[in-house]
Amino acid sequence: MRPEDLRAEIPALERGVYFNTGASGPAPRRVVEAAGDFLEHHEYVAPVEEGAYPAAFETFEETREVVADFLGADPAEIALTESTADGIARVAAALDWNPGDVVVRTDLEHSAGVVPWWNLRDQGVEVRVLDTEAGRLDLDSVAEAVADARLLCLNSITWNYGTRLPVAEIVEIAHDHDTLVLVDGVQSPGQVPVDVREWGADFVAAAGHKWLLGPWGAGFLYVDRSVADGLTPGIASYRSVADASADDLSLKAGAPRLEVGTTSPAPYRGLIEAIDTVEALGYDTVTGRIERLTDRLKAGLGDRLLSPRAYESGLVTFDADDPEGLVERLADEGIHVRSLPYPDAVRASVHVFNTAADVDALLDAL
Repeated sequence: MRPEDLRAEIPALERGVYFNTGASGPAPRRVVEAAGDFLEHHEYVAPVEEGAYPAAFETFEETREVVADFLGADPAEIALTESTADGIARVAAALDWNPGDVVVRTDLEHSAGVVPWWNLRDQGVEVRVLDTEAGRLDLDSVAEAVADARLLCLNSITWNYGTRLPVAEIVEIAHDHDTLVLVDGVQSPGQVPVDVREWGADFVAAAGHKWLLGPWGAGFLYVDRSVADGLTPGIASYRSVADASADDLSLKAGAPRLEVGTTSPAPYRGLIEAIDTVEALGYDTVTGRIERLTDRLKAGLGDRLLSPRAYESGLVTFDADDPEGLVERLADEGIHVRSLPYPDAVRASVHVFNTAADVDALLDAL
């Protein structure tokens, strides 16, 4: 598949120039059709053939295998969630917290990586915030912050600067202090290859609706097997246990114990198709095109650029006198970007479906 083929399959691009994939990617027809076709089968056919639940559970297991292969994990290390925030919240609820436990997070976390730790305040958990500078972490500061911490939470690619953090190095530092590491990885899959073995983190939460261009409602959570079997879900239901009809209930082995109950399988069918699409394009094509286009955009932005000048990701943040007003004005001109709360700026997300003409349209409008 070529980028031009993908672009032709995305109806949203017929309505404007889209630079907001870092928030939510516009899905191609093949992804929406995969989800829709399965939804029709699940509701129209499955109830009187294989059964609605067997059809759903077959999709869940297939998705688990596809995601595991995509991330370099084992299927038993993948829990299916609804979103990145859902995955992070499930981890927060599954750990056995004690008064005085410390959670370290960076000052660049999305609210998905902030609220779950704030919610532990009544359990006596302390939240320690690591300061960053222009999207960079000082590794000596990391070592000092995690020395007595239970968990470290950080982005793989910062959502506000687009910087790529040295996850493997940070994980090694944290593990030297017996600190668990949870990576908010949602800005990575679909624009850069992800190998959870190389990262070495205990948890990686992500979802398909951003750079993978999948549907909303299909998230996934990697949990290292050595950690997963020691977790007790904060919420448990029939999908959390090995046999819900058994007299002597037991939790499933591995990450699937964090799954709960009935949810639509249709978004996961879309996720499978989205992953297949990225693999058909190939990461060399994806990252190569994103790098060329972000170089073009950064050159045009000049001194307004706040993201790194050299390529790190498709997220390009730039200064504006009135970020929210600029976003509204650009939207009126059919160009879609977003404002950021910190820094007080505007962010453009450049993906493989974008073109040089898209970049030039944004620069001309600015």
